[in-house]
Amino acid sequence: MDAYQIYHFLFETPAGVGILVLGGIIVCIILSALMEVKTRKTFVDRGEKKDDEDDWFFDDDDEDENADDSSTSDK
Repeated sequence: MDAYQIYHFLFETPAGVGILVLGGIIVCIILSALMEVKTRKTFVDRGEKKDDEDDWFFDDDDEDENADDSSTSDK
């Protein structure tokens, strides 16, 4: 295979474009995992996590429920 055939396959065929997209997703996942490990090593002195803390979301369900209840009681 010469360079033109590889270029043609990667950029001009649906299978080649799919490989490029899948490869980009895999590279992003690997880089984000490496950066997460480095960040956790850097910020180890943040103390213990409380039971009510959530790792992934800022969950404001309690505030939303209170706001919904107050709007219905005004009617």
